[in-house]
Amino acid sequence: MPDLSVVIACYNEERVLEASVAEIDRVLKQIHCDYELIFVDDCSRDRTREIIAALCDSDPRRRSILHGTNFGRGGTVMDGFHAATGKYVGFLDIDLEVHARYIPSMLNALEDGADVASAYRIYKVQLCFDDILRDVLSVGYRRLVRRLLSLPLKDTEAGYKFFRREAILPILQRCRNKQWFWDTEVMALAYHSGLVIREIPCTFIRRWDCKSTVKPLRDSWNYFLALLEFRRRLRQEGLRK
Repeated sequence: MPDLSVVIACYNEERVLEASVAEIDRVLKQIHCDYELIFVDDCSRDRTREIIAALCDSDPRRRSILHGTNFGRGGTVMDGFHAATGKYVGFLDIDLEVHARYIPSMLNALEDGADVASAYRIYKVQLCFDDILRDVLSVGYRRLVRRLLSLPLKDTEAGYKFFRREAILPILQRCRNKQWFWDTEVMALAYHSGLVIREIPCTFIRRWDCKSTVKPLRDSWNYFLALLEFRRRLRQEGLRK
């Protein structure tokens, strides 16, 4: 059984996949970690599956799950977690806007007794409208989450989370959202279930060579609606006044 299972959720990642996997491998080999990589492709339309096949063929520590229908980010990550065998499981966005170099810090937190280790993104904002808008919306969302869900966490949405597998599997059974809001849901459920959470400050540098599927204004509105619905659910379950 490996020490660590890293889930790589993929959707049209042909531009970055090979280089990012090489960087993840480099970081994990430096700390002499026994690990596996689990690729979960969510119906990519480019060469992502072809690249995944080649990567898995070249290393027995790699395997893949290929979706027949599009699940969404949360469903994709959860599929990988359920297939994982490591003592610790985690995922990071494969564009590495938060670099793989922070993985050892996540593992150290888990080994020191945390159940959850998650990135707290420190934005390196560039002076352009799109980057400033996304930063403002992200900060605003974080404040809403803390206020509406009574969470002391700084950043629930970071696509960079690691867990003790035995601690997170029961939480996954309670997750209902399979889209991007899953990040907030899993962190809120983990906190209200008494899991020990550590947030690790990590530099976030946006990559402009990668086409994002995020639509800031539309997605922010959808997040807000999902947040209100989730708050109602927590109240019904007695986890939020």
